[in-house]
Amino acid sequence: MKNFILVLFSALCVACATARQAAPSEKIITETRIETVFQTDTVFLEVPRIVEKIVTADTVSFLENDYAMSSASVSDGLLSHSLETKPVQQPVEVQTKIVYRDSVVFKDVVVYETVEVEKELTGWQTFKMKMGGWMLGLIIIAIVCLILYIVKPLKLKLS
Repeated sequence: MKNFILVLFSALCVACATARQAAPSEKIITETRIETVFQTDTVFLEVPRIVEKIVTADTVSFLENDYAMSSASVSDGLLSHSLETKPVQQPVEVQTKIVYRDSVVFKDVVVYETVEVEKELTGWQTFKMKMGGWMLGLIIIAIVCLILYIVKPLKLKLS
């Protein structure tokens, strides 16, 4: 029974596990900002050229403004009247809607890299890596059993 407890204790002292590396994690965040701006813009409104004429019995007349010119004249007792628009571009202020869309993507990636070290492994570390924890545990169990096998007959001779 004592041997079983010592063997169990020595087996529990040896830890074994596989080496694991965490998988690279990736986190993506998308942020969209929309901004609307109204900007005053100038547009030129073009007035079309229009010509109209009328004949009446009256005296001579001449009229003019920014958009049109009117002239009237009498010949042979008849009044000849003409109205002619000027080719003018009139500036008009207009509110223009401008929408700015800005999307920003934040990408957070964690990458694990293997880094080489300058110092070499010691002989014990190399042996442990080659033989592994299991083999080392078996050797310790064998040594404990061997010691118990040798010590047990000595206890019987002493008593």
